[in-house]
Amino acid sequence: MARPAGGVTVRVPAKVNVQLAVGAPRPDGFHDLANVFLAVGLYDEITVTPSDTLRITVTGPDAHLVPRDGTNLAARAAELLAARYGVKDPGVHIHIAKDIPVAGGMAGGSADGAGALLACDALWGTGAGRTELLDICAELGSDVPFSLVGGAALGRGRGEILTPLDVRGVFHWVFAPADGGLSTPAVYRECDRLRAGTAVPEPEATPQLLAALRTGDPVSLAAAVSNDLQPAAVSLRPSLAATLEAGTAAGALAALVSGSGPTCAFLAEDAAAAERVAAALTASGTCRAARVAQGPAAGATLLPG
Repeated sequence: MARPAGGVTVRVPAKVNVQLAVGAPRPDGFHDLANVFLAVGLYDEITVTPSDTLRITVTGPDAHLVPRDGTNLAARAAELLAARYGVKDPGVHIHIAKDIPVAGGMAGGSADGAGALLACDALWGTGAGRTELLDICAELGSDVPFSLVGGAALGRGRGEILTPLDVRGVFHWVFAPADGGLSTPAVYRECDRLRAGTAVPEPEATPQLLAALRTGDPVSLAAAVSNDLQPAAVSLRPSLAATLEAGTAAGALAALVSGSGPTCAFLAEDAAAAERVAAALTASGTCRAARVAQGPAAGATLLPG
């Protein structure tokens, strides 16, 4: 489906968590995090056009899995922005052209929320500043602020309090989506179950990982990546272990589950190595696809009309 004419289009990247340190459960049910985000070049495009009512259409891989109702973060973003700025005619058609894996631990839904927010701001001329947009993003969800910002950042709190990070060079990744999704709340519950009775340290970003990002050294970054949710994701989806092993056997410098999964992420030494890892993963039969992407990538960006 082509982009709807006469609208505003925003391109928003996927993310990979190069470190996801998860603290103990908080009284509100969330967990304090040290979440090192890296935006990567897999994108959704969100186009908004005036409409009599709020409606959503979706095209692209697994489009049938994306909700078209008020639970979609893109719809919620439009509603929150309209309510905050008193938009008298908030009807809008939101078209989502998906390329980020759905329910894959790569913040596809969060990307759509951030993209719709920026697009509606431009369409309605609300003139919201960056601080205001980030505040609305945080209300939408923990990963949404980073989808707006992009690049690389350390997320504290539940991930919404961002500190930009300096990154030199380009990192080459391969992403292997699995069949079906994993529920993020279910993965966190499994993480808590697996760690029950053990002391959980305060989450902190490791200096070695931050240094590797600053220097742009993929070998050093590979030695420092980590994801506290990975044991829980593999516990709920044991087949992920075979995917991780296949990528490692193909020469990936590092293999980890992306966020809450089930997409697996593989860091490669360079572009040629990434292509070799992707080909081996595709041939292994342990995943339904293998996608090559680079990071860091820019955050939500208005595209020319």
